[in-house]
Order: sequence, then structure tokens, then C-alpha cells
Amino acid sequence: MIPTFTLPLAMNDLLSMVHSRITRAMATKTYDVIVVGSGASGGWVAKELTEKGVEVLMLEAGPPRVPTRDFTEHIWPYQLKYRGFGNQKKLLVDQPVQRLCYACDDYSHQFFVNDHEHPYTFPADKPFMWIRGRQVGGKTFCWARVSYRYSDFEFKAASRDGYGQDWPITYKELEPYYERVENYIGISGSYEGLPQLPDSRFLPPMRLSCGELVAKEIVEKKFGWKLIVDRSANLTVPVNGRPACHYCDQCQRGCFTASYFNSPSVTLPAAARTGRLHLVSDAVVSHVIMTAEGKAAGVAYIDRSTKAAREVRGKIIVLAASALESTRILLNSRSPRFPNGVGNSQSVLGHYLMDHTTLEQGGGTMAPLRSAVREPVGRPCGYIIPKYVNTVGPYRNKNFLRGYYFAGDGRQEVYGHAFSTPGFGREFRDKVRSQIPYSFNVYAQGECLPRHDNYVTLDPEKKDAWGIPALHIHASYGENEHAMAKAMRDHLGEIMDALKLEDRTPPRDELNIFGKNIHECGTARMGNDANTSVVNAYNQVHDVKNVFVTDGACFVTQGCSEPTLTIMAISARAADYIAEQFRKGEL
Repeated sequence: MIPTFTLPLAMNDLLSMVHSRITRAMATKTYDVIVVGSGASGGWVAKELTEKGVEVLMLEAGPPRVPTRDFTEHIWPYQLKYRGFGNQKKLLVDQPVQRLCYACDDYSHQFFVNDHEHPYTFPADKPFMWIRGRQVGGKTFCWARVSYRYSDFEFKAASRDGYGQDWPITYKELEPYYERVENYIGISGSYEGLPQLPDSRFLPPMRLSCGELVAKEIVEKKFGWKLIVDRSANLTVPVNGRPACHYCDQCQRGCFTASYFNSPSVTLPAAARTGRLHLVSDAVVSHVIMTAEGKAAGVAYIDRSTKAAREVRGKIIVLAASALESTRILLNSRSPRFPNGVGNSQSVLGHYLMDHTTLEQGGGTMAPLRSAVREPVGRPCGYIIPKYVNTVGPYRNKNFLRGYYFAGDGRQEVYGHAFSTPGFGREFRDKVRSQIPYSFNVYAQGECLPRHDNYVTLDPEKKDAWGIPALHIHASYGENEHAMAKAMRDHLGEIMDALKLEDRTPPRDELNIFGKNIHECGTARMGNDANTSVVNAYNQVHDVKNVFVTDGACFVTQGCSEPTLTIMAISARAADYIAEQFRKGEL
């Protein structure tokens, strides 16, 4: 039986107030703040500002998503035309890049862009994989929900090893905003007291699987590393009217119960309830409109469907369109006063692009756990072995800077076992039921150093479907990442040896393609020195004080941990500053 759920009231309320076209009254009004982007960053900026009395116009490049039409987490393969395998010909034609993401499939391809409408370029020897989601909510419908705090190992990394620059903020300064975000959206996890991976304000943790408990004992005894359940933005208890996760384990397909964080179910309804949020979908922003005096006056956008050019006015502009999209808007915001784009007076804009490195596909089977007894399944997270190398304790490696963590999951391989078992009839069924193998997978994810020669710029010829210049992305991993990869590979082998895995698959020899992790950060980094950064400690563009960039573009370093929780905390902090400065008349 297929479970049925009622559409969350909060999302119903939000859908009822989304405008697909701007009205005449909206076009002639000057808003307090215009927020570009409705995902993790934009949602928090809108929530915090509207709750502080600020009127916000939000522009989103894509359409709203209707759960009854677009969510597929409870759809069975036999209900789909292509039985879950998808129309491979159409995916190859329309989404040749997006289909490379594990979540872009027969169930959830609607959450990803059409690559022909959204082109970009890169050098032939430096491929880049740009995964994008344009809709109200951005990529928060299909993100992996992994939620880690950064520490001063990230914020003050340069002070520790001498490479690059420190962030202009400390962990202590951001800590109250981490707490604000966590208390509102809900993060499940376990308290561990690790300085390199600070604890959040947690909901009860999910449980480690049987295989992970076995691995935990072995890893902690042999290496001295903790193996813990992952930290995830999935609810394990009800929070603010949202029910706990029901463990269908198909989060990338949407969530009828709003049991994991996505902005249309959590932050945007909160902003809408104030009566001060006005949300226009299908508005593809091209550039910030500048006055002759060098102040932002609004933004220009193209209607996604009609391709009509529009303009809206605002006293303050917040770019939260995702790291590379926000930077593209700034680069394209050219005027006599800013011929190279807003925020680019020192030619820093676009530089210091980062994305995590990974060594994937390591694993094997845990022979002692082969069983005929089914283990409970459905948990929407795995395990993590936090970063230890070059942080605390004796785990130093002088061959590279910074560090990496390990993660994966352990579970019974029921369906894969059935597909690979030969035979038919009763004998086949008995084999499938009585000899279920137990798989254990592990991968490593490492930090990418911020380098000036990893950058984006506007392509002089290529344009998107709305006539806006596309990005040219020039990025590759350097010597440090490759030296780190050797250590990652060695450690992965040692872990698999310690677990005595059988039928082993070694991790890939090559690092992932740049961009594959979908954690792209940098290109409009923050700093106190306007000569070496684009925005200040409050995400305010040095060159134009009424323009802010609050998404991952502002990152100075990236660590080896997922950036989304930090993006939300930074966005909440920036919103506090904007509201206070606006109240004082400073903007």
C-alpha cells in the first residue's frame, strides 16, 4: 500500500502567495530589500528580515514546485513509464550534465535545470560539472541534508598553516547563528565534544546500523578515530509542527511531510506569515541596476516564460542565488563606474573557486554479518569518521595542508543481491532470502585550497536562453589536493583492511571532477581588506554598501565539510546586520 500524506499547511500558504508575473503595483514600488534566490541562503535572509519589520521582494529564477505534481518519494517504479530507469535518450539530450548527479533520475529530474537553456564553458583539459536547480527552494529539495558546523580549523586555517587568508569572523562570532538555525530547522546528531567538528543543538540522533556498530568498535580501537552517525537536517522528533521523518529514504525526491529542511516548507512560510514577503517566481535576474553615484537601485530580470525584460526597485540588494550565479550577476552588472562588474574594482571577483575532492566507490562485504534476518532499513543518513589529519592529536601529514574525513554506510544489500543471484523459482527465492550479504561502503572527502587561478569569468560569446552571458569556469585540483588524495587512498585501504572486507572494491584512483560534489564556494570571498576580498565580514560588498552576497560565494576557505549549515548561519548573521543598518538609515 502506498502511504498518503497531507500537503504541509506551511507550503500551501506559501504557494498561494507566489506571483509568476510581477504586478503593476509591484513594478512601480521601491522595496526595502530585494533578495535574489529562494534557497538555503535566500530563505533565511527573507525570514530574518521580514520578522524584523523589513519588506522584502524575492525573485526566483525558476517556478514553484507543487508537491502533488513534483514530489515522488512514495512512487513505486511500476507507476512510472520507464520503471525508474528514466527516459535515457531525453536525459542525454536535455540534461547531459545534470544526469551525472545521482539524484537526477526518473523520479527527480524536474528539480534540475535543462543544460541547453543554462550553458557554461570550460577549457578542454579542465572539465567542470555544474549541477543546478532553479525553482522556488533552489536545491534544498534534493540536497543531501548533511549539516556540520565549521570550526576555527576552517575560519582561522591560514593562521595555523600560513596558506591564504583567514576569515574575518571567528567560530565564536558565528556560534549563536548556528544555534538559531539549528533550533529552527532541526538537526539530528550525537554530542561528541570534538573541537574540529563542533556539536550542534541536536535532535535525538538516528542509529548506527549493525555493520556500522561493528566498524565503530574496530576503527576506534585501531585508529583512535570516532565513527559516529551522520548529522542530518532530518527530523527525528516533531519540530514547529513538522512531523518526524518516516524513513522512506528517498529524500532527493521531495518530502510531503516537510520532515527535512527545505526553504519552501520551513523558512519561506515563516517570512510569508509576516505579510512582508512578496515572492516572484520565473524571474531570471541578469544584473544589478546602478546609479551614476555608484549605488544599487534595483535589479533587472527576464521573465522565464515570455522572455520580457523587467526591472524592480529596491533600497538594498541581497544576492543569494548560489555561489556561481551570484558572482555571474555581479560580473554582468557593468556600468561606467563599474566597467568590470560590481565588486570587481580590485579584480578579485570570480577568483578562489573551491569544491571538495573525493575518492569514491571503496567498500566490500562484511562476511560475518551475512544473514537471513532482515535489518530495519530506510534511515536517511550514514556514518562519518570526522577529520583528524592535521587537526588534533598525533595525526600530522607534512606532505599537504588541511585534511579530510571519511563517510559511507553499512547495510544489507537486499536488492543488489537479488539482481545478481542467478536462478528462478523456489530455489532462487530461498537463496535471496537466506543469504543476504552485508555491504560496507566508505569514501573520503577532502579540502580544496583557495587558489587565485581557479576562477570564473563571463564567456565573451556564449549566452543562456535569456540572452544573459554564460560563465566560463576555469578550475582544477592542484598539487596539494593530489598529495592529499594519496593519503586518503592509503587510509581508505587501511580501514578496509581493518574491517576484513571481502569482495573488495578499491576506491577510484582519480579524484572526482571539479564541481561534482555540488559544494562550489568562493568567487566573492569575504575579508577586511578591500584589496583582496569582495565583501566584508557582514557580506556587504566593499564597493557598494547596499549590495550583499550571502551564499557560498563569500567563503574564504571550505574545510572538508558540507557548507550549507554555515551558509544559513552566515545568512542569518548578515540579515541581522542589514536590518540594524537599515533601521539606522545607514544603507
